[in-house]
Amino acid sequence: MEKVEIAANDGARAEAFTHGAQVTSWKTAGGDERLFLSERSTFAPDAAIRGGVPVIFPQFGSMGPLPKHGFARVVEWERARAGRGSTGNGEAQFRLTATPRTRSIWDHAFDANLVVAVQGMSLAIALSVVNEDKAPFQFTAALHTYLLVDDVREALVLGLEGGAFRDSAAGWVEGRQDESELRVTGELDRIYLSVGAPLEVRDDVRRTRVSMTGFTDVVVWNPGAERGASLSDLEPDGWLRMLCVEAAVIGSPVTLEPGERWTGQQMLTAL
Repeated sequence: MEKVEIAANDGARAEAFTHGAQVTSWKTAGGDERLFLSERSTFAPDAAIRGGVPVIFPQFGSMGPLPKHGFARVVEWERARAGRGSTGNGEAQFRLTATPRTRSIWDHAFDANLVVAVQGMSLAIALSVVNEDKAPFQFTAALHTYLLVDDVREALVLGLEGGAFRDSAAGWVEGRQDESELRVTGELDRIYLSVGAPLEVRDDVRRTRVSMTGFTDVVVWNPGAERGASLSDLEPDGWLRMLCVEAAVIGSPVTLEPGERWTGQQMLTAL
């Protein structure tokens, strides 16, 4: 697996692998790591890396006929470019097109690009998809971001008040966020629909703003103690140090006509 170093002039850095086009580390200009990466992550073909920012495409979860979370996170992407941008930021671009393997799962011609940019206190990740087929197709997608937290039991998410959600951990019941703060009190797996305002993830050590364009929904996930212990690629008590807050498009799948492009971007800013 090829690892790509992404560095800005001001010292901000990120690391990504061509396997899954997956960002596995993001350090601010001050050198602080902001992403969680499991010590037991499997760096192997056909396996997902536990942590960082897995790319979910063309299906979120098991919400459809394809394998869970599609194929983008477990296949090799091409490194299209890496270097410095015009503002001194670090940039890298990864590309994925249809192959016999992807067609055996999802029989469409497409061109997907992931652009990673880091500078100062921010990390921006943009996913774009072009329909290169002769017929329309639909997909769902997410940037499955594992934020590093000091203790998830003390963490909270701000900005979801009033939002409608689907709760997978509770058997796909639907609900609405009445509280101004979302706290993790056990296994948490919710899809918040039509999220507009930026979110803030806060614990005793870190504050991170999560904003997005193109993506319409947000997934918040933590396996909790019992489920976390059952994940072979997550170290004991690893669930305490991570909280997934994911820019996603799930509730209304993207439909692209031949030649059309869709782009979604997530911006993480350390506060």
